[in-house]
Amino acid sequence: MIIAVASGKGGTGKTTVASSLALVAAEKERVIYLDCDVEEPNGHLMLKPAWQRSETVRVSEPVINREKCTFCGRCAEVCAFNALVVLPGEVLVFNHLCHSCGGCWHFCPEEAVSPGWRAIGRVEEGKSGEIDFVNGRLNIGEAISPPLIQAVKERARSGVLNIIDAPPGTSCPVIRAVEGADFCLLVTEPTPFGLHDLELACEMATQLRVPCGVIVNRSDGNDDPVREFCSSRNLPLLLQLPHDRSVAAAYARGIPAVTVRPEWKAHFLSLLSFLKRGVDHRCANW
Repeated sequence: MIIAVASGKGGTGKTTVASSLALVAAEKERVIYLDCDVEEPNGHLMLKPAWQRSETVRVSEPVINREKCTFCGRCAEVCAFNALVVLPGEVLVFNHLCHSCGGCWHFCPEEAVSPGWRAIGRVEEGKSGEIDFVNGRLNIGEAISPPLIQAVKERARSGVLNIIDAPPGTSCPVIRAVEGADFCLLVTEPTPFGLHDLELACEMATQLRVPCGVIVNRSDGNDDPVREFCSSRNLPLLLQLPHDRSVAAAYARGIPAVTVRPEWKAHFLSLLSFLKRGVDHRCANW
């Protein structure tokens, strides 16, 4: 089972939910925690894994053979991302715009373009108690994160609970993290901004055909707008975590929510039971 934890905006509590869910589930089954928020991963701050291995992730990029190049401009014509500019006697390659599609070297009439390689980040693996932990870390200044997110997701395993801590927002990195999941937990907060971005995140999950439900974090007891939205979209409102200063203070020190509030474990166990029933029935009743 693959459960993605996402949100329409940053700061809603994705890692709070994902780390607590992993800790509670690990008491009963094998869990793999996949931190796909590769631009600013912080799941390791909560779960504190002991790192065991690290692997560099590379993407292909064009290399120009200027002895063969006739500067015809074909490579720039086929590049949808404007990563190449052909000038009289020169070809400029903007590596950080390249999406490694391969069009430039496939369509070059002189075979003057060949694939080279650029490191964009690394995947780190370790153990946090009984939890297998996988972490993606994008290189500083690197603009293309989906290939690194995919490399993290490739560490998922069948027969275990895979929990994906997705990036915030609804852009390409989030789509790469959420696509293919069995269920997506959308974490929101009871604010106008939270509701607005929840709508965007719900639309994203719908387009990906991933069933989803909503968790309200830092609930102040006035969650009617979120409840009305869930009702209008036929979404389950799965969990309401109250606003708790002690949880926030513990989070700042790298202490998971269920550690400081062990009574919340029962809620996460109920959530897991609900998710498993849905996935076992192929999400027919979502």
